Amino acid sequence: MWEMVTVALAALAAGFVDAVVGGGGLILVPALFSTFPNAAAATLFGTNKAAAIWGTAWATHQYAQRVRMPWGALLPAACAAGLGSLAGAWTVTLVSTAGLRRALPLVLLAVLIYTLLKKDLGREHAPLYEGRREAFVASIIGLVIGFYDGFFGPGTGSFFVFLFVRLMGYDFLHASASAKLLNMSTNAAAIVLFGLKGHVWWHLALVMAVANVLGSVVGARMALARGSGFVRAMFVVVVGALIVKTGADALLH
Repeated sequence: MWEMVTVALAALAAGFVDAVVGGGGLILVPALFSTFPNAAAATLFGTNKAAAIWGTAWATHQYAQRVRMPWGALLPAACAAGLGSLAGAWTVTLVSTAGLRRALPLVLLAVLIYTLLKKDLGREHAPLYEGRREAFVASIIGLVIGFYDGFFGPGTGSFFVFLFVRLMGYDFLHASASAKLLNMSTNAAAIVLFGLKGHVWWHLALVMAVANVLGSVVGARMALARGSGFVRAMFVVVVGALIVKTGADALLH
């Protein structure tokens, strides 16, 4: 019971962070590994995905009611993200992630520095493309980051947000809303793989999913109420935490 309460509380906090800017895995994955130290890593990752996708789906629904979502661009991008995730998951069975593990903190540091130096980045919503061009650029982002999510994963939501801001001219609020849909697609692809191989504790995932949705409701409402400035600030905090976490992982491995 205490184990379930622990991971449910972690899922609640993760849902809040995920709904605002992504990065809930920083909270939930370590909580699962510390609570169930003897479980297979694949099972814990699969259980995390099976719980987190519901909070992400609910956040997408909340954003869609209040923010204009360019569905013509995002739906093809979500499909591309799912395909990329499947390709990444297959590739990780053939290639080591050691090099990417060492490089990731430096990539995240570059993203953080760029965001801090560009004071106006993502404060105003001014899309750079429309129609087929918007769909094409969004799909490339979905395919590349989807592949990364399937292959390795940490910081996927933050990469989606940053690229939608930098390459497509979205503000942080619209970028976060768009990232939710794509992240939901990559999670769904991963759940299919983990589920088919029996690497999901469904009874635990159900409890965590309820808590994750509750956290998501609060996070999305706060982001919508406070706007792009709040989402940008949360983005800086989450990317900073990711740098520390991935840097420590790289040193330990």
